[in-house]
Amino acid sequence: MTAVLQLAPSPRLTANRRQAVLDAAAARFSNQGYEGASMRDIAKDAGMLAGSMYYHFASKEDLLIAVHETGVARFEAAVAAALADPFEPWGRLEAAVVAHLETLLAGGDFTRVVIRELPREPLSLRDRLAGLRDGYEAMFRRLIDDLPLPPDADRSLLRLMLMGGMNWSQGWYRPGGQTPAEIGRGFISLLKKELRP
Repeated sequence: MTAVLQLAPSPRLTANRRQAVLDAAAARFSNQGYEGASMRDIAKDAGMLAGSMYYHFASKEDLLIAVHETGVARFEAAVAAALADPFEPWGRLEAAVVAHLETLLAGGDFTRVVIRELPREPLSLRDRLAGLRDGYEAMFRRLIDDLPLPPDADRSLLRLMLMGGMNWSQGWYRPGGQTPAEIGRGFISLLKKELRP
C-alpha cells in the first residue's frame, strides 16, 4: 500500500482565499448589512463551501471585525499619506478631509461597511467596531485640536459635524458633479469663514 502525501496549502493560496472571503463579506455587508448577510452566501460568493470559511474566520463576528479593520486601515493610510506634507493647521485638516472623501467615494465596499450603522447585537461586537472607528477619528480630533479657533468653539461638536457630513456624502454624491476634492475643500472653506478667531 502506498502512502499518500498530503501537502498543506501554500501561504500564498491561503492568503488569496482569505482575501476572497473578505472581499465577498465586504460586498454582502455593504449591500445587505450585517444581519442580512449569511455565511452561506458569503462562502458561495467567495467560491468555497461554507465550512471552509471557518479555516480563515471563526465566526461571522470575526469576519465583520476583519472587514472593518481593512476598511479603517484604508482610511488611515489615505489620511496619513495626505498629511505627509507640512501644511498649516487648516491645510492639514483640508488634506485629511479630501483624503477621507476620496477614499469613501471611490466606491469600495470595505469603506462603506465602516460607516454603516453598527449592528445592535452583540454589544461586545458593537463596542469593538466602535473602538476601531474611534481610533481613526482620533486623527481628526488631533487635527481639530491644532486649529486656531475662537475660545468658545466646541471642538468635539465640530469633529462630529465634520465626520457626519463627510460620511453622509455617499448618500448624495454623484460622479460628474463636484469631485471629492472640491467637496472637501468646500467644507473647509465654509468652516474657516464661520470659525475665524
